[in-house]
Amino acid sequence: MIYADHAATTAISPIAREAMKTWLEDQYGNPSTLYRFAHEPRKAIDHAREIIANAIGALPEEIYFTSGGTESDNWAIKGVAFRNIEKKCRIITSNIEHHAVLNVCQFLEKIGHSVEYLPVNEKGLVNPIQLKSIMTDSVDLVSIMLANNEIGSIQPIRDLAAIAHETGCLMHTDAVQAVGHIPIDVNELGVDLLSASAHKFNGPKGVGFLYIRKGVKLEPLIHGGAQEKHMRAGTENVAGIIGMAIALEEHIKNLEYEMEYLNGLRSIMITALKETNLNYIINGSDVRIPGSLSISFKGIEGERILHRLDLMGTAIATGSACDSFTAVLSHVIRAIEVPDEYAYGTIRITLGMDNTPEQAKMIIDQINKIIK
Repeated sequence: MIYADHAATTAISPIAREAMKTWLEDQYGNPSTLYRFAHEPRKAIDHAREIIANAIGALPEEIYFTSGGTESDNWAIKGVAFRNIEKKCRIITSNIEHHAVLNVCQFLEKIGHSVEYLPVNEKGLVNPIQLKSIMTDSVDLVSIMLANNEIGSIQPIRDLAAIAHETGCLMHTDAVQAVGHIPIDVNELGVDLLSASAHKFNGPKGVGFLYIRKGVKLEPLIHGGAQEKHMRAGTENVAGIIGMAIALEEHIKNLEYEMEYLNGLRSIMITALKETNLNYIINGSDVRIPGSLSISFKGIEGERILHRLDLMGTAIATGSACDSFTAVLSHVIRAIEVPDEYAYGTIRITLGMDNTPEQAKMIIDQINKIIK
């Protein structure tokens, strides 16, 4: 099989998997208990928090462990909205966010909070000037994703955050597709909240983190015990946390090489595409996640391409993984106004370090054969 859907999930790193074994087999103690058997798991969690903080330029005490990107997004947004139950919150987001953000915002609208959805241009980018034009001191939170999961475009988060902060507003970014794949420093970005998920960077599924800048007040999303400094109840997923930290550390050590390698694979695919004479559009910005390629082919359904590639042993996606069970046009493809004759022929190829130049060329050869 050629696996080319790394934006959906990634294989767990062998190093991370090996590191998790101790905390699944021998050191299985509950880190929130007081006896000696809990000391090593607690120390391991603290060390993992340091590793993750270093990876994004944060302080260890600013990292809070969650079950993944969806929980982190929910917590960031609802945590702001519910800080003061007597006051309705005003939020600004974009119309191409992941559903973990969009569906939260729609829920908040149903219970009286206010949400404004910024449009994007044909490259999938928010215009900072447009944000500035609607910013007032009544806005509580701006939530814009760092990198889009469908078309790979990287947003000008630093500029957007600076505009948000002019009126004292908080800035959240869904960085699930970006952490571990591009350099990230929360201080350079200027964000107050940042979401991440381990399985997007070769860590285990079911674990992630939320960065909360020191001094930012959030209402907890999950109530119960005193874990995570009384901010996120529930027994800690020790093995998952360790696996996430080790996987992220591995990516950060090799980040420059990985970016160059994946951009090289993408260039191979684009060169091969040009040789096919197929009628297509490449979606997204030139500033994008390495190895990500969204293509819209004229006059053919992307789902048909996906199924035929699957029969050939190649796994890709049509639009986002969240839409893969329906034939509904992706909200992202609609937002960037891909013409209808191309839009329904959209596929997403996202390559990883386990892919080869030969595989990158083969995927395009297979697509060419299918369409022709």
